Amino acid sequence: MPFSRLTAFNRSSAPAPMQAKGNRRGLVGWLALSVAILAAPFVFSHPSAAAESPQVKTGHSIASLITFSDTVEAGSPLRIALRLQLQHGWHTYWQNPGDAGDPPAITIKADGALQGSTQTIQWPVPQRIPDSSLMSYAYTGDVILPLELPLQPADQKSDKVNIKAHASWLVCEHVCVPEEADLALTLDKGPPAPSAQAPLFEQTLQHMAVPSPYTATFSSNGVLQLTGKDLSPTSVSDAWFMPEQQGQITEAAAQKPIISDGSVTLHLKPTTDFSALRSLSGIVVLKDKAGTERALQIHANPGTVTDTSENTLSASTGFMQQMLFAFIGGLILNLMPCVFPILAMKALAITRLGHAARREQILSAVCYAAGVIGSFTLLGATMMAARLTGAATGWGFQFQSPLFVGMICWLLFAMALNLLGVFSFSAVSINSAPHTRHSLWNDVLTGVLAVVVASPCTAPFMGVAIAGALSGPPIAGLTVFAALGLGLALPYLLIATFPSCARILPRPGAWMVYLRQFLAFPLLASCVWLLWVATLEGGASIVVLLGAGMVLLGLAAWVHGLTQTHQNTLSDHKRFALHGLALLALLGALSLLPVLRQQAAIPSSTQGMTLPEGVEAFSTARLQTLHDSGKGVFVDMTAAWCITCLVNERVALDVPDVREAFKTQNVTLLRGDWTTHDAAITAFLRQHGRDGVPFYLFIPANGAPITLPQVLTPGLVIKTISSIR
Repeated sequence: MPFSRLTAFNRSSAPAPMQAKGNRRGLVGWLALSVAILAAPFVFSHPSAAAESPQVKTGHSIASLITFSDTVEAGSPLRIALRLQLQHGWHTYWQNPGDAGDPPAITIKADGALQGSTQTIQWPVPQRIPDSSLMSYAYTGDVILPLELPLQPADQKSDKVNIKAHASWLVCEHVCVPEEADLALTLDKGPPAPSAQAPLFEQTLQHMAVPSPYTATFSSNGVLQLTGKDLSPTSVSDAWFMPEQQGQITEAAAQKPIISDGSVTLHLKPTTDFSALRSLSGIVVLKDKAGTERALQIHANPGTVTDTSENTLSASTGFMQQMLFAFIGGLILNLMPCVFPILAMKALAITRLGHAARREQILSAVCYAAGVIGSFTLLGATMMAARLTGAATGWGFQFQSPLFVGMICWLLFAMALNLLGVFSFSAVSINSAPHTRHSLWNDVLTGVLAVVVASPCTAPFMGVAIAGALSGPPIAGLTVFAALGLGLALPYLLIATFPSCARILPRPGAWMVYLRQFLAFPLLASCVWLLWVATLEGGASIVVLLGAGMVLLGLAAWVHGLTQTHQNTLSDHKRFALHGLALLALLGALSLLPVLRQQAAIPSSTQGMTLPEGVEAFSTARLQTLHDSGKGVFVDMTAAWCITCLVNERVALDVPDVREAFKTQNVTLLRGDWTTHDAAITAFLRQHGRDGVPFYLFIPANGAPITLPQVLTPGLVIKTISSIR
């Protein structure tokens, strides 16, 4: 009965007062029933039922689709979102997950009255979650990941729009678990109206980055600068940058913001060649003194960055520290196992200085120092040039080439033949007396050889200095490399400069001939080591080529030595013939180089170092898995061409006491083999401020990572892994 008729009927039949009171109660009941009946369609079609899909519970999440409106129409994109309600303590990732992880992915398709599809997530600003030496960009709690679904007409007979989605995501706490869900909901066709889930979209909108009003510029060495009138120390107290693309910077490295009037400068640590980037995109978060954060979407262009006075002072201080570290590192390098092969030649040269003329002492030391400093500077320039071309080079990179290893093997073999008296580098006869003045080129060559053989390894302080030199301006970097060479050459210079030091050396005599010959054997041992390195890098067949080259070099040296020994008795015709034979043998050895290079480029099943029992191969994924499972990890970055690395492994790592300590302390040893180029190991080294091996890092299950020195002892390793549980 219509409400108007019901009201008229009650009024026309009014009874006595008691009856009227009862009738009034009946009227109220009828009114309530009528309102309930009229409102029922609206109550049971509440927007929340249409604006959110049925929830799917996974191991550590509750997933659903939500929409901004519960009705849709063609030509008007639907605001839709993946909603992930994560368990407490768990997180999922941003589009750039950081050092580890994977971002969520979703595919949404619509059919029925309207059709469309999308996969593009509009990413809210993530949190930074540091974990040991790693950094993650992630979300926690109730996560809303919005998308826009374009819709076009499809089935004219239907008035329903069916939406289906497949989503996958990674959730992590101490371990990481991949999860996925299939989601679906149905919406009515009609003019859009906000749903019950609309406030969630509005809240998420507050966490989206806004386009930056400031000019953003970055330099080739990783300095990012924002310039604008309202930027100042009073409006900004802190700032940080999160790149959109993974692997561009060391995410966990301090960015050292410098805030001045009109600019905010961040010092990033690049892991790629910034000089090759055309733009740098990401989010810069500016934090004021009250703790309020403002997220800005930037697209920085390459250009010149104006440094502030504070930054200049910091750079100056950093440069002086790099110089000091390089000098000390070069000094210590004299004691490292890497230089043992050339200690023989240095010892012989120093002994010869003992009672030589003062002028000869000084010239010998200066020539040796020139060879060392010049070689270090040239090596540094080569590394810088390689990085400008985009190559991921590091200290000792040249020993990653079997061709270079083979050439150094031949050079050491020739030096050993020289020490054995097969031939002489100078015009002086090999039978000359021990006190005969030697060629200064011998001292230069000794300095060059010292750098070549010592370059695979790093001494204490060297790693920080080299990393700083390679990331700074070229002139400053070359100066740091020169300081490294000065440190290596200093002991020889001191002996030559102070006569009292030289006079305590033994007096030259016939015994030097035997010492000279004996000291050839460390060089021959080094040749055996280099043959092993070449085998690991290029396969067993390379040994045949290198061995053939050594035979030809030996023949050339022997024939040349004959001409030197009998130079006063040989006729011109015989001397010419012997010189021709020596030249042919030398050319024959050199002709093997192209074949050696071609053979080295062929992958071999024998490549790589053999891992002892209990040691695992390094990978960033394995490191993250072990750390997430609550295990301590000891990272050993090594190479077959690094003698210091091999000595440390034999003496301090691959020994029973240390292996037992690793087992007892629940620590896994990961060994990274940098014998041949490995981009992941190069990136890991740079992430920790290093550019060469050996490098040792202990990452406890809880606590900050500990960097160990380049020279290890069993006691030091056991103490380090036992200090933090």
